[in-house]
Amino acid sequence: MNRSLFLTLILTLCLGSLSFGQQKELSLEDAIVGQYRQFYPEYLANLQWRGSTDAFTYIKGDSLIQQKATKPEVQVLLDLDDMNTAFYSNGLDSIKRFPYISWKDDDKLTFSIKGQEFIYNMKSKLLTEGIVFPKEGENLTKNAKGEYAYTKGDNLFFLSKEGESKQLTQDGEKGIVYGKSVHRNEFGINGGIFWSPEGNLLAFYRKDETMVSQYPLVDISTRVAELNNIYYPMAGMASHHVTLGVYNVSTGKTLYLKTGEPKEQYLTNIAWSPDEKSIYIAVLNRGQDHMKLNQYNAATGEFIATLFEEKHEKYVEPEHPVLFVPKKDDQFVWQSERDGFNHLYLYNTLGQVIKQLTMGKYEVSEVMGFDKSGRKLYFESTKESPIERHIYVVDLGNGKIEKLTSSKGTHSVQFDSDKKLFLDNWSSIDVPKQCDVVSTNGKVIRTVFKSEDKLKDYKLGEMSVFTIKADDGRTDLYCRMIKPVDFDPAKKYPAVIYVYGGPHAQMVMDSWLGGVRMWQYYMAQKGYVMLTVDNRGSAHRGLEFENCIHRQCGVIEMADQMKGVEYLKSLGYVDMDRIGVHGWSYGGFMTTSLMTHHPEKFKVGVAGGPVIDWKWYEIMYGERYMDTPEENPEGYEKTSLLPMADKLEGKLLIIHGAIDPTVVWQHSLSFIEACIKKGKQVDYFTYPRHEHNVRGYDRIHLMEKVTDYFDDYLK
Repeated sequence: MNRSLFLTLILTLCLGSLSFGQQKELSLEDAIVGQYRQFYPEYLANLQWRGSTDAFTYIKGDSLIQQKATKPEVQVLLDLDDMNTAFYSNGLDSIKRFPYISWKDDDKLTFSIKGQEFIYNMKSKLLTEGIVFPKEGENLTKNAKGEYAYTKGDNLFFLSKEGESKQLTQDGEKGIVYGKSVHRNEFGINGGIFWSPEGNLLAFYRKDETMVSQYPLVDISTRVAELNNIYYPMAGMASHHVTLGVYNVSTGKTLYLKTGEPKEQYLTNIAWSPDEKSIYIAVLNRGQDHMKLNQYNAATGEFIATLFEEKHEKYVEPEHPVLFVPKKDDQFVWQSERDGFNHLYLYNTLGQVIKQLTMGKYEVSEVMGFDKSGRKLYFESTKESPIERHIYVVDLGNGKIEKLTSSKGTHSVQFDSDKKLFLDNWSSIDVPKQCDVVSTNGKVIRTVFKSEDKLKDYKLGEMSVFTIKADDGRTDLYCRMIKPVDFDPAKKYPAVIYVYGGPHAQMVMDSWLGGVRMWQYYMAQKGYVMLTVDNRGSAHRGLEFENCIHRQCGVIEMADQMKGVEYLKSLGYVDMDRIGVHGWSYGGFMTTSLMTHHPEKFKVGVAGGPVIDWKWYEIMYGERYMDTPEENPEGYEKTSLLPMADKLEGKLLIIHGAIDPTVVWQHSLSFIEACIKKGKQVDYFTYPRHEHNVRGYDRIHLMEKVTDYFDDYLK
């Protein structure tokens, strides 16, 4: 073989190998499971600052790694062998993997293994065995003294530092529940145990739902299927009653705050005063249009005062408790949407506004705490863009706001103990994941870590993020679209709109892959145009953007989604006779709504866990957006999909978990019954052992079914 021919052959093989590497295709398992495993951007696991030092640690493999904020040198601080040596010294069995830890101080780290708490001292190399947690204990919540409160069944317990348990309530069963979330986790509620700042007092929820209708779920795992009744308060029906108890650790006595009548009210956003003498509650009426911020005496339970009230003709939705200013026990920060966007207000404890700290047409999305002086407050916001998240600081004295993050995208940060530095984990549409050390004057000190693009060798469709106008002709809606792989503008492609569309959710973000689910890339690989539109009613765009759906869920959302359909038509390469739609939960409601209200536009739909009629949905969420069926009969009639069954023309597959406690099975079964009555064919599939969504490896089965349905009837 001559030299020229040999070089040509080698070059061909190399290029062929490179081309092959770039031609990888996603499998369905890649798209469903791989998104969170092999394709998720690399990151620093268990990343945190080491106590009050300027060093941070993270876990890599079986080692705890340390780096200084200003130096790139990597130090193995502790490895699995070191940890097991300490375990052997205590006469304990070895562990097989390095545990996730948290720093107790500069030298002591804590972790839990098999229900027991441990403390490891970096100086002495000694392991201390801490509390053994109760085997059936749930909702463990620690106080400043190292004591715990927890629930077992529906009762509340106290766990001392010595590991001794004490049962605090006795009647927690058959509809009486202590220490757990109430009001179905609405209003920012995510737990039912609230320790006072010093740990001397314990506030807790007591929920009485004996008056609430029970809903039947069927457990088929037993020899003979068993009935499992859950308490499910449907819109317009009886709601549960909530009170707040206070347990005194030293006296062992419990009292209940006198929160008064009516019993059907929402006790939200529980907060303690710094001196432990008062408890603040955002008390919301059942109509959710009138909130009172009330102060109660923690020692007597007596009502002290209403500091202020908030009202709105549609709804008020308090989601954040008062946040007291350090070293100023008579001042706190309150979050409110009263001016149309979620902003920060500085109050005194007389209920007087000192000043509005943030203002403008943007949202404060998270409050991240004060500096040590209490003069500066850090927060995350959409100030730069509704689809980005940046970090800011506001000076409580002069009101000056500074932006601390610079790179375009979505930022999540961890401050050091002095609030002088922070670890900035961020991504964007183009950057998978990056971690920087940044000073709180906004200067990037160094880049600690940058993830590679794990999809670089895969053949993916081109993704873009853009805006279109809403149905009102003036509001921008953010959209994300993925073109088919090997896109040819001369061809005609089918399109699938992936939709959620409801409150408290945002699908399009300036984060890695635009916030997309990889299944959409998989569908683009199969030749579909994939579009998502965040319609009015979705999150992080202000109160008017969200509450325009009030009393008419689905109406405005559909109008905006149809603007997405118009956009697809304008492209010229979408086959308008092959438009599909898919969504789950509120997205299932939207899918079924679009299939029945616009049968001329949508050929195929797959609706998962769909709301069909809002009268079957729960009180807290349902009545916020729809009021009660008695107050809004026209709205419930207009948005119900039961009368729309006879309008169905295309192919519709409905999927539902048979033990769904969120959107109960009655919704989709009733729609099937309506289709039968109207002589309309509809496809149906249930997952007998799944709740509101299908998780784990069964999700591969789910998405194969969804994909096959579009391939069979749309492609």
